[in-house]
Amino acid sequence: MSGDRLPLLVFDVNETLSDMTPLRRRFEDVGVAADLMPLWFAGVLRDGFALTAAGAYADFADVARDGLRRLLASATPAAQHTGPDDPAGHVLAGFSELNVHPDVADGVRALRAAGYRLVTMTNGNAALTDGLLTRAGVRDCFEALWDVTGPRHWKPDPRSYAYVTRQAGVRPAEAMLVAVHPWDIDGARRAGLAGAWLRRGVGADAYPRTMTAPTLTAEDLGELAQLIG
Repeated sequence: MSGDRLPLLVFDVNETLSDMTPLRRRFEDVGVAADLMPLWFAGVLRDGFALTAAGAYADFADVARDGLRRLLASATPAAQHTGPDDPAGHVLAGFSELNVHPDVADGVRALRAAGYRLVTMTNGNAALTDGLLTRAGVRDCFEALWDVTGPRHWKPDPRSYAYVTRQAGVRPAEAMLVAVHPWDIDGARRAGLAGAWLRRGVGADAYPRTMTAPTLTAEDLGELAQLIG
């Protein structure tokens, strides 16, 4: 980060702020093994990235629904389905009820009290981010909530990070992305931002050597606040 200005902290949302574990129960509700939830989410990201690489765009909800339909078709034949009438919709509705990880509320408040500007940028939906942060009691700590419907390029495309810094009125060197996903950290670093990787129980040696290293590494937001607060 350049100069004496405190950097803009740009938070990823899905899995970084939100605890997606409850979605596993919704998979079980529609007759799909709970352990398939992470595989489905990884597939959603893959397809979103592929569309961006091909010069196309689709909203997260549409890509996620397509992935669920494929998964449900292979895992729960129609003759055996006894769950909700709209199983994909039932799973996606779970996003509106997710809560933040236990460290998030106090960490966010500490970073805001230290004078940092806080915003979010998600491949998901900014309205869902608003609900998530409101339920956590920290919505007022964030000055803006953005998603990729603005730039119409999924992270880690460099244009998604450029959109954030442009909207916030800062140079890339004056911003730091906070995320649990190495691919997001790598994308931000290549776009000129700093990157804080939250390990959340994963060993530091798990960070891919093929990706640009994070500027900072912390176990969670509490430790990050101590490092930079």
